[in-house]
Amino acid sequence: LDMRMDATSGESAAELLARIDRNDLVRILRRYGDEKFAPRIADLVVKRRETDPLQTTGQLVDIVRAAIPAPARRTGGNPAKRTFQAIRIAVNDELAILEDAIPAALSNLAVGGRLVVEAYQSLEDRIVKQTFRTEATGCLCPPRQPVCTCGHVARVRLVTRKPLRPSDDEIAANPRSRSARLRVVERLNGGGSPGRFGV
Repeated sequence: LDMRMDATSGESAAELLARIDRNDLVRILRRYGDEKFAPRIADLVVKRRETDPLQTTGQLVDIVRAAIPAPARRTGGNPAKRTFQAIRIAVNDELAILEDAIPAALSNLAVGGRLVVEAYQSLEDRIVKQTFRTEATGCLCPPRQPVCTCGHVARVRLVTRKPLRPSDDEIAANPRSRSARLRVVERLNGGGSPGRFGV
């Protein structure tokens, strides 16, 4: 039960689950996995680790299955997928890395170059969408403010206003592509459009 992208550094999933506070685990499962049974899963994790440390993915799957009511387990694929996603994101600090990586990539992009980001879950896609929109906006001041004082200049133009999604044929050939969202921006010459009233 590791889940680290780099197994040589940081805390493994097993180590995280061995020490995390129950309420913090609920927050992680809800925030990163949108898991509605987060309190029940967290309660069983805490109870289980009192007698037997969690060391395998199978043990965690058993806990999730026991926590989720039978009717909810019959739809939506593997009932543990949201829990595994949430813990993997927490272990690797994936969202913070993504938030830092996009501006860094844009700063190193040549004029006319394109940045393409593919996200596989809604939290990632939301970060990509918001960052791209901010970078494509010439002014970030409040709408009622008559003159721009923020000095923000658009660095990119949106190539895709809505995310590109896999076709039915692609999903049939590769079911894992179902959740993919692809967004593209292009670097503008000289930083892009100035703020309101050309200020």
